Amino acid sequence: MKRTLVADLVWWLVLSVLAAAGGPDPLRDLPAFLLVTGGRIVLLGVVVAVGRRLPPLAVVLLLGAAPWNLAEGLATTSLFASIDPALVQIKLVPIGLLLPAVVWYAYLCGRRMPGRWSLAAFAVVAVAGVWTVLAAGGGVARWITMISGLLGSYALPYTLGVLRRGLLQQRERAARSAEEQARLRERTRIAHDMHDSLGHDLALIAVRAAALELAPGLAPEQARAAGEVRAAAAEATERLRQIVGFLREEGEAPSLTPSGESVAELVERARESGMDVRLEQEGPAPELAHRVVQEGLTNAAKHAPGAPVRVTVTPTLVSVRNGAPARRATVRSGGLGLAGLRERVRLAGATLEARPDGDGFLLAVRLDPP
Repeated sequence: MKRTLVADLVWWLVLSVLAAAGGPDPLRDLPAFLLVTGGRIVLLGVVVAVGRRLPPLAVVLLLGAAPWNLAEGLATTSLFASIDPALVQIKLVPIGLLLPAVVWYAYLCGRRMPGRWSLAAFAVVAVAGVWTVLAAGGGVARWITMISGLLGSYALPYTLGVLRRGLLQQRERAARSAEEQARLRERTRIAHDMHDSLGHDLALIAVRAAALELAPGLAPEQARAAGEVRAAAAEATERLRQIVGFLREEGEAPSLTPSGESVAELVERARESGMDVRLEQEGPAPELAHRVVQEGLTNAAKHAPGAPVRVTVTPTLVSVRNGAPARRATVRSGGLGLAGLRERVRLAGATLEARPDGDGFLLAVRLDPP
């Protein structure tokens, strides 16, 4: 902030010196010097004060501090000498001591505020240029000088500012893209580490379940349960391997659910795991049914252990309602599963309802009739 203030102060002093150099001679006409140059210096202070945030306003205010001078230009031309000898030297881009300020704030208009406000400011400048030419008596030479001044002092710096703005925005987008790529690489690395850790744990579970399955003196029901644990651990390990493989290579994401599993089979698996689940299905299940029921059963198992669960599936409604938990839940909600389901439901054009229902919880998705 302090550096900006110092820079603005130095810029104002430079412009004030230029305005004083182009004004009346104080040794010959001090009152005129104080009136004209003093007024321009004050106006330049206002220009510098508002120029950073409102460059179009600075451009308009500069009309009072840097009036057009059609008698001086950066270049001359004899293009119309054959038409009129009086047009041997036509001034191009009228100049003045404050021309750098005009060019700078026109550039800032394109750099910071391209659009209608900058175009409105340039329209005011164009009107002032037309008035100046008409006041000077018109003529082809003056019109050419004025138009070249608009192009060289305003349009060209403004265009450079717009190009600079686009370049910086492109660099910013590239930086954000690089940052996002780095974040994705880090997430992939974390996923790999999780695969190594969880894969090891699941492998140990499978080995212990296999040993328990073959233990002597075990009842048939217990041996079958141990075999199911072993098979589930092996299946989970394979799915984890597929997911990490998808992260390493481009391609279609693997399914996180058993291939071809129906809602009834999903409910049966949950029932075999010990959940009290009842399924009521009428007609064909919609495409979202499996994902909705899976999320509902997962949440019920986490947050309402032991609670009875009722699953309802129709072509236009999929709902999972659990009652009051039989014992206290021991897990905390991450909220990511429900957030992902909500996005999937939105993309499908359906509506999702997730709310407490009496002493339990209701998760319902309503679809338009087919």
